[in-house]
Amino acid sequence: MIDLRKHLLSTTVVVGLAALVPAALPAAALAQDTSSTSQDDKDKDKAADQVEEVVVVGSRIRTDNYNAPSPVQVITRDEATLAGFTSTTSLLQGTAVTGGTAQINNAYGGYVVNGGPGANTLSLRGLGATRTLVLLNGRRVAPAGSRGSVGSADLNVLPTAMIERIEILKDGASSIYGSDAIAGVVNIVTDKGVDGVTVAGQYNFTNDANGGGDENRFSIVAGTHGDRWHIAGSAERYVREELSLGDRAFTSCPTDSYADGSDYIDPNTGLSKCFSLNSGGVTINTIGTSTIAGVGATNAVGTSFNRWRPNSAVTTGLVGFEGVGNSATNTSVRTTYDPDMLNTSLITPVDVTTGYLEGSYDLHALGNAQVYGEVLVNQRQSSSTDYRQLVLDYAKGSPLIPSNLAGSTYASSSQGLNPGSAVGVRAFIGFGNTESQQRVDFAKELAGIRGDLFLPDWHYDAYVSYTRSKSIYTTEQFLTDRLQKSLNVVKNADGSFSCVSTDANCVAAPYLTSAVIGGDLPQAWVNYVKQDVTGTTIYDETVASIGFDGPLFTLPAGQVMAYVGAEYRKSSIDDTPGIDSQTGNTWNYSTSAITRGSDSVTELFGEVEVPILADLPFAKALTFTGSARWTDYESYGDDSTYKLGLVYQPFEFLTFRGSYGTSYRAPALFEQFVGATSGYVSSSNDPCNNYGDVGTDAIVAANCASEGLATTFTQTSSVAVITSGGVDNNLSAETSDNLTVGLILQPKLPDGWGKLSLAADYYEIQIDNGVSRIGYGSILSLCYSSAAAEFSADNGYCALIDRNASTGALTVHDSYVNVATDVVHGIDYTVRYTNEFGPGRAIFNLGVTQMTERYSTLFADDPVLDEVGTIGTPEFSANFDAAYAFDKWTVHYGIEWIDAMGYDQYYLKNYGYTLASLGYDAEVSDYYLHNASVQYASDGWTATAGMRNLFNEEPPTLSAGIVSRVGNAPLYSGYDYVGRTFFINLSKSF
Repeated sequence: MIDLRKHLLSTTVVVGLAALVPAALPAAALAQDTSSTSQDDKDKDKAADQVEEVVVVGSRIRTDNYNAPSPVQVITRDEATLAGFTSTTSLLQGTAVTGGTAQINNAYGGYVVNGGPGANTLSLRGLGATRTLVLLNGRRVAPAGSRGSVGSADLNVLPTAMIERIEILKDGASSIYGSDAIAGVVNIVTDKGVDGVTVAGQYNFTNDANGGGDENRFSIVAGTHGDRWHIAGSAERYVREELSLGDRAFTSCPTDSYADGSDYIDPNTGLSKCFSLNSGGVTINTIGTSTIAGVGATNAVGTSFNRWRPNSAVTTGLVGFEGVGNSATNTSVRTTYDPDMLNTSLITPVDVTTGYLEGSYDLHALGNAQVYGEVLVNQRQSSSTDYRQLVLDYAKGSPLIPSNLAGSTYASSSQGLNPGSAVGVRAFIGFGNTESQQRVDFAKELAGIRGDLFLPDWHYDAYVSYTRSKSIYTTEQFLTDRLQKSLNVVKNADGSFSCVSTDANCVAAPYLTSAVIGGDLPQAWVNYVKQDVTGTTIYDETVASIGFDGPLFTLPAGQVMAYVGAEYRKSSIDDTPGIDSQTGNTWNYSTSAITRGSDSVTELFGEVEVPILADLPFAKALTFTGSARWTDYESYGDDSTYKLGLVYQPFEFLTFRGSYGTSYRAPALFEQFVGATSGYVSSSNDPCNNYGDVGTDAIVAANCASEGLATTFTQTSSVAVITSGGVDNNLSAETSDNLTVGLILQPKLPDGWGKLSLAADYYEIQIDNGVSRIGYGSILSLCYSSAAAEFSADNGYCALIDRNASTGALTVHDSYVNVATDVVHGIDYTVRYTNEFGPGRAIFNLGVTQMTERYSTLFADDPVLDEVGTIGTPEFSANFDAAYAFDKWTVHYGIEWIDAMGYDQYYLKNYGYTLASLGYDAEVSDYYLHNASVQYASDGWTATAGMRNLFNEEPPTLSAGIVSRVGNAPLYSGYDYVGRTFFINLSKSF
């Protein structure tokens, strides 16, 4: 007999659906060999139908049936094997769990994300990872990662090999678990019954001829026990190879892809230009000068230019150069592609090693007490490859400038790399690839004691834990001070150059030649100006918790159960970026200050379950649940939350359930204390750019004039945006309301027709007082559109803006504040059918998530712009699984579906026009991923083989300028960038 509870408990199984009737879930989940009718088999089936006393996520009360008022989704480790997943991350970020909403995965290596590059996080309901709580055996998993914005659990730290099941509560539960449990809770449950040794390995390899993105995992799980003790643990290593842009067709030639055919046509190919400035390219192999008369390149307009590309065939005008830029020339004429761009990471490589150990010992004292402990250690080594443009400023009058360019003045003395000197020529050089690396060491130790109280059937459980995450992160950077020293040179008698600086290691910058402009740079000089910049992040968390549970009294319908507890948590963050990053010595790169701070919380909480009616006409069961929590944070003070739930079963085949509660999220440490981090956005964001032009808002024009700016003022500097923590803004906790109502239908079918279960759950979540940054665009708009009487550097949003009196340069301060409101509504549908066919049993599961409303606003008077159906927020997503088990074989087939998405209807509804009318392809079609596998199990060993992305479905494409893209496809976790993948998993138990 094959136990499908372990092999085929689909991601679409809802505990509240199938297990409100205690025998329903086991009976539906069992398959048996119909050729065997021995009494032993019958006894096994009977035993399997007995539901043991358990605690399921969403409640701390032990119970003998699953009467949860909130839907809980269960996934088993064996199911992940059948679906071809190699890691907990890939399983949890699948559409069945997330409802198709975007997740932070390893396609974000080149982006600034919370937790730093390589971090994998989970966001339920699309509300962000900081609003989803991750537990390990019912206890918090502390944040881990690199850089200053560490605030969520990194899924990389989880002990995949030891996982028995994963429980997902898609409902707010702050009254039960505390802060962060707004959108839901994920509980990772390890296998407590390990006895023996199991060795397993899995290899996933791509079908694409270019390779890339292969994965492998090897693990050992072992356990043993004695009369009073047990011990079990695992060791595993997971490795994923890099997948680069050049490895896949849809990323090797990104184009603008405008629907009206207006892409820039490359004269060299006659096709749309790959890596234009709109589609991932960057200006390279070019110099900037003052306007000079000369010969234009193909497709360049006019006879005078301020951007040039080397061309030895040009013998008139600016000899050796052709013009590629002026106010009349399309910027795509410039060189924007270098083959090294194809080395950029599409999916970053990672090497994860994890060890886990748990054990217990029966004291035979203190109420039959058992002491227990857990140790989790993890190391993640990850990296990402990027492409880097090097902007090199040659000072006016520098001997490094050729004579035919000596008269050029590109920028004033306040700009560029040469303090006090005007920029004569600016070289835009394609340097090539640089790499960032992260190493994160994570360790959690826990010790506890649990036993029986002196009160009948009451229990206690107390534990303390300490978690520490330490990351060392390194990036390759050009150092500003070294560039400045190397550019300040004198010419020697032999024609060589020497640094004026007394720095004995200084290497003179190269003389400006066509080769240098093209990226051929002296290695000695590169070694001097390019250095590793290394920072360190440490995150600590200490928890002490105690809880008591048991019956209060007995009602006619059953016992009233209760749980009371208290918890203390203290966490701290200390991110120390490299000194060059702190001091702004990284050329054309963001700067970061130290992030350092701590917070603590004391909490008291309780929960009660009251059976009101049972086994009565029209009331098979009616059960009330309630929970409450009082919280006192050092950072924002005290607060309280509650949750009320009701389960009503009028008939055995019909159940109604619902819950309403409040939740909160205390500001994450990085939101309070993140050090000032600077970045830059385009100068075009300055509201005063050419504000004298026709069409400029009169209020904006008047405010710009009041700053002494001319009507023809043009911003020549990028707008600096400084992000910092909100501790000085008295951040308070986010608050939210959560409503869930649903029904479960389990009709009794005629004999031989199998078993059918259906469920539908409607949910509403509204988050108020949300912690967010206003955004530089909103700050600038709100300041410059304010009335003249309010327009002041010390007033309102204008207090967040600094304008340099001499240069007009802008700096915007964008700190974390309590302003946002987030709303999401939707419906989860679940269908499950099982029946015996032929020699085995089949199970079919369908889970559908419909998002009916999703919007975010910063201010109370902001318009509501519903995001449902836009990229990353599909209206529908679904997951279907079918499995058939017979004898020693299991055959599995799965389909993941993401609804079509786009922006045409969004723009039409909110702005009165579509992006299609402007020539953009802003829509992507439905996306399907198929997977299939077969498994054979016998005599302690199991072999599973199959394919993911069976039909090699590539991500859909759309135009540039709509959302962030990778190649021609949206940057979206729901799409498979690797392609068809074969997998094989072998395990042997001893």
